[in-house]
Amino acid sequence: MAAQDRLYTVTQLGAELGVTARTLRFYEDKGLIAPKRAGTTRIYTQRDRARMILILRGKRLGFSLREIKEYLELYDADPSMSQQNRALLKAVRARMKLLEDQRVALEQTLTELKAIETQVETILGQKLATA
Repeated sequence: MAAQDRLYTVTQLGAELGVTARTLRFYEDKGLIAPKRAGTTRIYTQRDRARMILILRGKRLGFSLREIKEYLELYDADPSMSQQNRALLKAVRARMKLLEDQRVALEQTLTELKAIETQVETILGQKLATA
């Protein structure tokens, strides 16, 4: 059987991707993957596996399920992937901007907390010396 023809059970796919069966069912319920059925058993294709890899990567990078779903829908609608790549570039740039803004805010907060720490240590040092 060729790699692209490989089929997975929920247990096999979950183990390969490091997720639970519940996680796979969650993404199925959200319409992000659509496994086939063999009776009551879910059968995942290589396409489902690839979509799950994209979903997990998107979540790890902080994208919402809505954003991930839109990206996957573009992939289905545009085999040339030009729309998908433009949308991905726009989303990546927006996410990077957000993270950069958060980093600046974090650095400002850390600077302020360090200043407070120094002030409190100074106050405590003075009180210890007079006690």
